[in-house]
Amino acid sequence: MLIGEYLHTIDPKKRLSLPAKFRKELGKTVIVTRGLDHCLFVFPTGSWKKLVQKFSGLSIGSSESRGFNRFMLSGATEADVDSAGRILIPDYLKGFAGLNTKVVLAGVNDRVEIWDENRWESYKKTIETEGDGLAQKLGEIGVI
Repeated sequence: MLIGEYLHTIDPKKRLSLPAKFRKELGKTVIVTRGLDHCLFVFPTGSWKKLVQKFSGLSIGSSESRGFNRFMLSGATEADVDSAGRILIPDYLKGFAGLNTKVVLAGVNDRVEIWDENRWESYKKTIETEGDGLAQKLGEIGVI
């Protein structure tokens, strides 16, 4: 399970060091793609394959399904984890997420999210104020 929050920097060559606690679970090759809320998602290849199988079950007759498939799949790229535990962040993904030098890597169970540090802090403040309401909604559908 991928959990925790880590502050890192993207170097001038667009490389990002993955936290040591994430490296074993992520493996030697990861999938980096556009995420929701303007962050990037980083998946171990096994988790990515399971997610893609779910996407393939969506109807191509639905414009929402086609759009979401395009959003997630066309933006995806394989990234090799080098011997120093770094991955390369392509310019188009860096631009999508508005990443500057300082980023936050957040473990979210089966994926890692990469956020611009300022955007993460802003998002955290919002979600922390909505926590009770979210818990209420999840309780109503039996999740917690």
